[in-house]
Amino acid sequence: MKKIFISLSLLLLTICPVNAQVIDDPNPQPRILPLRERAKQMDEMTKYRLDTLIPALMRRERISAWVIISREYNEDPVMKTMLPATWLSARRRTVLIFLDHGPDEGVERLAVSRYDVGDLFKGSWNPDEFPNQWRRIAQILDDFDPDTIALDYSDDWAHADGLTYSEQRDFVSNIPDRLRTRIISAERLAVGWLETRTDRELDLYEDVMEIAHSIIAEGFSGKVITPGVTTSEDLVWWYRQRINDLGLSTWFHTSIDMERSDASKANIEKNNLDPSVLYKGDLVHIDFGISYLGLQTDTQQLAYILQDGESDAPEDLKIALRGGNILQDMLTGNFLVGRTGNEILKLTRDQAIANDIGPIIYTHPIGLHGHAAGTTIGLWDQQDGVPGSGNYPMHADTAYSIELTAEVKVPGGWSKDPVKVKLEQDGYFDGTSFHYFGDRQTKLHIIDPKPGQPDEQNSQ
Repeated sequence: MKKIFISLSLLLLTICPVNAQVIDDPNPQPRILPLRERAKQMDEMTKYRLDTLIPALMRRERISAWVIISREYNEDPVMKTMLPATWLSARRRTVLIFLDHGPDEGVERLAVSRYDVGDLFKGSWNPDEFPNQWRRIAQILDDFDPDTIALDYSDDWAHADGLTYSEQRDFVSNIPDRLRTRIISAERLAVGWLETRTDRELDLYEDVMEIAHSIIAEGFSGKVITPGVTTSEDLVWWYRQRINDLGLSTWFHTSIDMERSDASKANIEKNNLDPSVLYKGDLVHIDFGISYLGLQTDTQQLAYILQDGESDAPEDLKIALRGGNILQDMLTGNFLVGRTGNEILKLTRDQAIANDIGPIIYTHPIGLHGHAAGTTIGLWDQQDGVPGSGNYPMHADTAYSIELTAEVKVPGGWSKDPVKVKLEQDGYFDGTSFHYFGDRQTKLHIIDPKPGQPDEQNSQ
């Protein structure tokens, strides 16, 4: 991947004066940009995407006019990804129009609203001269006379189905009769816009993922977890608070669960212990994500809490994790431009089962949304294929959360049932091969309790 953006740490040195307010913390964390600089980065990214992606995607889908309509606080998901960082919602009714004048003149971007939309869309409606907004929209389209007019409605993707009934009704009733027959779904154009990652985004994603990984590692430690005392809910809220304290946000609530050896489960039941408490010997699983610079992360990792006398995780758990990595490799090895998600799902499941790994695959696109638009590769409860989005072909320059569970039989007696290895790691497909953002998990986090730290389970 060609590096266009420098890393965030170097960026801070070049664009932030020494006395700039940068969110910092005594714990070692990657630097996080202050809000003003984040907005600058996001706006530059959005403009670059509009300039480079829209013309290619409109021509790929043979769409000459794209109209996106939203009212304040009921924004089309696509429109929200095109607004300036300082626009936290649409203003009244905001209408964005793309008109493709061809390769020589390019794609014209208009905002039929009371305001310019930052410096991304030029305002093209003066209410004093043309009081009826719908009539102004109709005039623009009538003058341009497009072959196709794409609107955001879709059966398969909520992201591409942002046009409300009333807005569609009023739009259609106001345009000339001859243009109504030219209305088509913008589904594939909208999905293409949302799923395609530019080089600049890919470069920034590395830094965003570094922040997410560092927060996970911080929580998976004896400084945060006291075995026999800390509950899964305590740890969940530690992570939520930590995200907030760093000036970040998340797009879903963190979850924590534990997998236990047969001996541990028997001991908890025998002594009537609280199963929601974390104990020594637990395999702890986290599902965690942050939102930063308009990009989302979605990560699942595993940690082991050492028992007294241990310095490492049991070999059975290392074997299980390797099985999860093998399933990841099988899945990403089947990525191919033009291959559908359902085809990739079947190929991978067949390979895994033949290699004695129980596969549950629920991999999804990621980027401007967490569960994003694009090629869906299974859902946890749909392992035979996903109608609609599972039949969508894979494209180059797209990003995915490689999300799955590998059920791995272990030989050493840790569990008579297969160990469920739940992993999720974000990365991108360049059209030829798959690359993870940062390192995927190939070793368990090791939680070493503080010396002398009690553990109710092991004191029975």
